[in-house]
Amino acid sequence: MRIVVAMSGGVDSSVAAALLAEQGHDVIGVSMQLYPSTRDGDNAVARSGQATRADDDGTQRWGTCCTIDDLYDARRVAATLGIPHYIVNFESQFGEHVVSNFVREYVAGRTPIPCSHCNSDLKFAELLDRATAYDAEQLATGHYARIERDADGRYHLHRGADTSKDQTYFLFSLTQAQLARAAFPVGHLDKNTVRAHAHRLNLRVASKPDSQEICFVPDGDYAAFVERQAPEATRGGTVISAEGRVLGTHGGVHRFTIGQRKGLGLSSSEPLYVLAIKPDTAQVVVGPRDALGRTHLTASEVNWVSGAAALDWRTVSAQIRHRHDAAPARVRATGDGRAEVEFDAPQTAVTPGQAVVFYDGDELLGGGWID
Repeated sequence: MRIVVAMSGGVDSSVAAALLAEQGHDVIGVSMQLYPSTRDGDNAVARSGQATRADDDGTQRWGTCCTIDDLYDARRVAATLGIPHYIVNFESQFGEHVVSNFVREYVAGRTPIPCSHCNSDLKFAELLDRATAYDAEQLATGHYARIERDADGRYHLHRGADTSKDQTYFLFSLTQAQLARAAFPVGHLDKNTVRAHAHRLNLRVASKPDSQEICFVPDGDYAAFVERQAPEATRGGTVISAEGRVLGTHGGVHRFTIGQRKGLGLSSSEPLYVLAIKPDTAQVVVGPRDALGRTHLTASEVNWVSGAAALDWRTVSAQIRHRHDAAPARVRATGDGRAEVEFDAPQTAVTPGQAVVFYDGDELLGGGWID
């Protein structure tokens, strides 16, 4: 079978490609160029958006994910495996679907998840189209997730076997059509085993650390990045108590997220946390930690992975952040791609802009964006 592997230059996608090649598949490595290259004449990318082979010209460091250096790592791994490798220029798509959304969300007082948009709008949309152009039947990635198909032919998405590395939270938007052509070769492995395979195969990325930060904000200063992209974000406002008492001022709602404690610029006898952000009035509401708890939320753009929406209340485990422990809850679809969730116990810092995803055991039923 011909399979395109999305090679990020990390150990997971590298081992995914290696395992498929060992199984005898016709593997093609493809990497996404998301940033401009160092030199105008650099041939590492094709400005027309067509695929081109990578070269060894100079690099520009952006972070530790999806950098030019990572593209070279992917190319070298492909050479070691003896498979063809191509780079596709997704700069404009990345800017439109991921970076612009990131900025808009922060300006609107929400906290975005760029990795989810990158997966849904690029890897399993744009890159899947490229796989079709290569006459490939499947698109494989290095995600820690597993796909199962039932007797009726429906595809189900399950957590990766290594629960500490599980990435299904970022994949809630996948459709049946996408799952039918997706493959996660390392989903049944733990991280140590993946690295062991990389060492066995003498892959140069065997000990490469995992990326941690958002790739296009390598210094972690989200506020400064947003201000450079959207100067209007610096509109000042007030920090108020839940009762409406003015406690201080701020330099823009994009500097805050629900549950934030540090950087409030306030003097108080007790710790204060961000409880709500009101972009229309440029107000940030703060209060004690026990006021952060919520038992109810609504979500939009909800996708039901298996295609079956929960029209009546369904008992689930719901997860409101990537590092959040899924909590007992119930969910039901309310129409127009929306759903509501009720938790058995209050959850701390339910944050608009983050994703809420629903599990039945280790199966991801679906998810959407917290409103």
